[in-house]
Amino acid sequence: MYRLDATDVKILDTLQNDGRITNQDLADKVHLSPSACLRRVRRLEQDGVIDGYVALLNPRAVGRSSNIFIEITLSSQSEAVLDAFETAIAEIPDVMECYLMAGEADYLVRVSVSSAEDYERVHKTYLSRLPGVARIRSIFAMRRVCKKQGFVLEA
Repeated sequence: MYRLDATDVKILDTLQNDGRITNQDLADKVHLSPSACLRRVRRLEQDGVIDGYVALLNPRAVGRSSNIFIEITLSSQSEAVLDAFETAIAEIPDVMECYLMAGEADYLVRVSVSSAEDYERVHKTYLSRLPGVARIRSIFAMRRVCKKQGFVLEA
């Protein structure tokens, strides 16, 4: 685990809420000079604490208002089957997240689509053809209750 001091936490909290903040404004918020602030941000980036910067899109605005959670059980947990599955699932454009799980299912996948009919397309075109799949169980989300992008950090 990376050791964060109080200034690192302030920088990261600010960037999690506004990734487009200027270095000058960030420096003012965290009470550093612009050059010291930039050095810290670059160190956090180089050390892998800051993983990247993105623009978060509104799913409804881009026609992706439905989230489907899919539990996938494989026919085997051999390294070859796991590797083949993971390579294939990563190539599906509609897959937003995929987690290797402990428990009944081997993987939990989140797919973002426009509708049930759109999910049927994803299921037929991709999911049903994944290597090593023994069972697919789909769960349709009715609506998002909350979503958190940032982490609560402590120094």
